[in-house]
Amino acid sequence: MRYLPTGEWMQEADRYTIQEIGIPSMVLMERAALKTVDILEKEQVNLDKTLIVCGSGNNGGDGFAIARLLKEKGYEVTVSFIGKEASMSEDCRQQLKIAKKCGVCIVTSINRKEYTSVVDAVFGVGLNREITGAYRENIEKMNHLPGQKVAVDIPSGICSATGTLLGTAFLAELTVTFACEKLGCILYPGHVYAGKTIVADIGVSREIFEKEPSVCYTFDRADLPKLLPARKPNSHKGTYGKVLMITGSLGMAGAAFLSAKAAYITGAGLIQVYTAKENRSILQQLLPEAIISTYTDYDEENLHRLLDWADVVCIGCGLGRTDVSKNLVVGTVKRVKTPCVIDADALYILSRHTELLKGQERKFVLTPHMKEMTGLLGCTMEELQKERFEKLQTFTEQCSVVCALKDARTLVSKRDRQIFVNTAGNSSMAKAGSGDVLAGVIAGLMAQGLGCYESAACGVYLHACGGDEAKKAKGSYSTLADDLITGIGICIKKTEENMVQ
Repeated sequence: MRYLPTGEWMQEADRYTIQEIGIPSMVLMERAALKTVDILEKEQVNLDKTLIVCGSGNNGGDGFAIARLLKEKGYEVTVSFIGKEASMSEDCRQQLKIAKKCGVCIVTSINRKEYTSVVDAVFGVGLNREITGAYRENIEKMNHLPGQKVAVDIPSGICSATGTLLGTAFLAELTVTFACEKLGCILYPGHVYAGKTIVADIGVSREIFEKEPSVCYTFDRADLPKLLPARKPNSHKGTYGKVLMITGSLGMAGAAFLSAKAAYITGAGLIQVYTAKENRSILQQLLPEAIISTYTDYDEENLHRLLDWADVVCIGCGLGRTDVSKNLVVGTVKRVKTPCVIDADALYILSRHTELLKGQERKFVLTPHMKEMTGLLGCTMEELQKERFEKLQTFTEQCSVVCALKDARTLVSKRDRQIFVNTAGNSSMAKAGSGDVLAGVIAGLMAQGLGCYESAACGVYLHACGGDEAKKAKGSYSTLADDLITGIGICIKKTEENMVQ
């Protein structure tokens, strides 16, 4: 796993490293400069005529140190210092003095010369205000200069906590960031402005991140062997759980099929689909492995019998918004004792009955997309986009549920747990049925014994990795939801092979 701290938490890690561990800040700065130069050369950035634009803080100090090292290597380097000398940090001032003594050309304006590369070392992670005036003009000049664009630690103008633009921002092709990727460079639009991001380890301790609930994290493919539930040699279908899928209204057999197949592909042992009577024949043909039970009207006694049979329940995929659907959702939420995934139409119905979520902690995983989340929260899309982390945490604390908030960067939250931020996946997954697949994947993992939060985080990541495999096979435009399931199977197979090795 990788931590994704905000600038504020990264500054806390710096302070801990300097004050508690005892590594001087100038040592960290020198390491940062050395690693940056090394990465620039490895990435074959054209450094023949480099402009480095420095501010007054430690990010500017990094820039002065980088300039000195590049000059020592024989490159033609110009530093444009656009900060305020009176407000320079101590380390930045020291690096400026060293650079001057080493003969680095330092100016106080940005000239429209022909540069082969432009390096942004203006603000760093501490910026939390909108950029205006001369700073704004200078950053826009930097964006219009010729040459490859490189940001040091984070593009100036990107909020390190939200990824939003603080008025304007440097548009980098490459960002060399220190210790950890910053959350703002993972979220959009910050991710676009950061370009390719390479993490340089400079010895900053990550210890303070380990038990801090407000620090986010993500997974890499190498984590999957530890995330997937183990398969036992001496086992049978009951070992891997019975899943009840309450899915698929009239004309929505596809949603029932996709969610059930995804649960099977992920490893669930036995699946029963409870669906509208009209879907029976098509589902029996599409997924003969599943048990098919049907309804025409709401039958409370039969629903209770099925809920008692299941180890895990998944409700909502293509369920519709009829009176029967409403009764199925309300009846399930009131009665179910096992872990339950709530998706799609069930979330719409639940948004009209949010009192059902209050009270004691329930083993629920909710999987809303942004629009569905506004219904659950009773807020506008603009409000949710602006404060999604805060609103998500408040919701999961008050309702004692796990929530996977689906978006280009899906978030998984639970009270007293760190927020998982998904960084895998791609735009080919923006197709009808993708959410049904995710609900099935999470249910399949829960059936094999993973906890609700672990199933949601692993499921979101596995689903996204399946999307990456599907894109390799079908491309960005032609991937369908069923291709995601195939991709998930490929991803699990590769993971299993690595586990054997």
